[in-house]
Amino acid sequence: MKFQPKASHFIDGEYVESTAGEPIEVIYPATGETIARLNAATPAIVEKALQSAKSAQKNWGAATGAERGRVLNRAAEILRATNYDLSVLETHDTGKPIQETLVADASIGADALEYFGGLAASWTGEYITLANGDFAFTIPEPLGVCVGIGAWNYPIQIACFKAAPALACGNAMIFKPSETTPLSALKLAEVLVQAGAPKGIFNVVQGYGDVGAALVADRRVAKVSLTGSVPTGRKVYAAAAEGMKHITMELGGKSPLIVFDDANLESAVSGAIVGNFFSSGQICSNGTRVFVQKRIKAAFLERLCSRLASARIGDPMDPQVNFGPMISQRQLEIVKTYIAQGLAEGARLVYGGFQLNRPGFFVQPTVFADVTDEMTIAREEIFGPVMSVLEFDTEEEVVVRANATEFGLAAGVFTDDLTRAHRVSKAFEAGICFINTYNVMPVEIPVGGSKLSGVGRENSKIALQQYTEMKTIYVSLNEVRAPY
Repeated sequence: MKFQPKASHFIDGEYVESTAGEPIEVIYPATGETIARLNAATPAIVEKALQSAKSAQKNWGAATGAERGRVLNRAAEILRATNYDLSVLETHDTGKPIQETLVADASIGADALEYFGGLAASWTGEYITLANGDFAFTIPEPLGVCVGIGAWNYPIQIACFKAAPALACGNAMIFKPSETTPLSALKLAEVLVQAGAPKGIFNVVQGYGDVGAALVADRRVAKVSLTGSVPTGRKVYAAAAEGMKHITMELGGKSPLIVFDDANLESAVSGAIVGNFFSSGQICSNGTRVFVQKRIKAAFLERLCSRLASARIGDPMDPQVNFGPMISQRQLEIVKTYIAQGLAEGARLVYGGFQLNRPGFFVQPTVFADVTDEMTIAREEIFGPVMSVLEFDTEEEVVVRANATEFGLAAGVFTDDLTRAHRVSKAFEAGICFINTYNVMPVEIPVGGSKLSGVGRENSKIALQQYTEMKTIYVSLNEVRAPY
């Protein structure tokens, strides 16, 4: 099956091709076959996208919030109406099971467009009363041209998470998808034009790191929003700082999930499964360090392994399949290397650990027990289906160990003692914390990390602040006096 788009890029309301760019092959992770071939943007393509966005933004920014909101709401309706076709595309682009993409990709992207479409008309300034009859008021103004750089695990969802608040605030966006999953952002660009967005308001350019670097460095760009790894984040942050650009970065993690011995065991096991094996473990917020209180560790592991044995691994287009391949051969090899390190450092393999003997990039869901804090698999982000189970005795001990990481994206706790749940959540050094659940992140709540896990927040009302320059105007009703 082929998924060749009309052209590699979408600029100024239409598809644009340039065969001079470096080739990009799109591989279906379930079989290893090439399903599309694109070309990276040349400097001329990047310039065309920048000129288009700069030109289109002025009128879009001058439109009312209600007018912009209507466009975003129409786009959400179109995404929902075409959700199945977009889910098929996303399954082939990422390898994720159709069972997952039907509910977690374009449909959640539509939620973001609808949410920020509804907020657009309400995003206003405030009136501030001052002494002696003076007053001030604020005006939220768009930043201008924004650049979004996406990751490969949730391509259309991430594109919507960046585009929706940016467009709601009156900005234009140039979006560079991951070169591994470049297809669905082009469909989003089509949908926005179909919904009435002006040409040039959302442009898509393909490419590798050099294309992203060219966009980030350009003086016409006011804001950069990146979802990616910490090493990439360091480079983008440094480049954006040269131009004092606004920045949002949602980066990696090595998040803790704490299970106390009074927790509902079945629910805690479910949380650990969702927090480690959804999307074959390729989620930055995953709770891959699972701390289980000593008294229930054996029962937890027994139930976990029993439930993993019922996972359906196979053809992602089979509606019954709920565990798919890794995104690429490279990512598969990375995961296999970490599994080997876990064994070499003395962790006990209790489930999985092997590549499947079939086409594609499949590896079993893998669980290590008897993991200690200093082991590589407990310290480094693997971005694959590898769970580390660590034992603990007391609350005080486990909180210190949970926070002993350079990352701070997410954290979770399972306990029936709600006082303890709130106490532990407050103690977590993480941007988003879960009590008796995990990885549930509707668009209404802010998402982002602390420490090396990122800067700024995506989603929720807070995201509007990240795409706005707040102008203050002071009005005096009194005579101005000077000392001389």
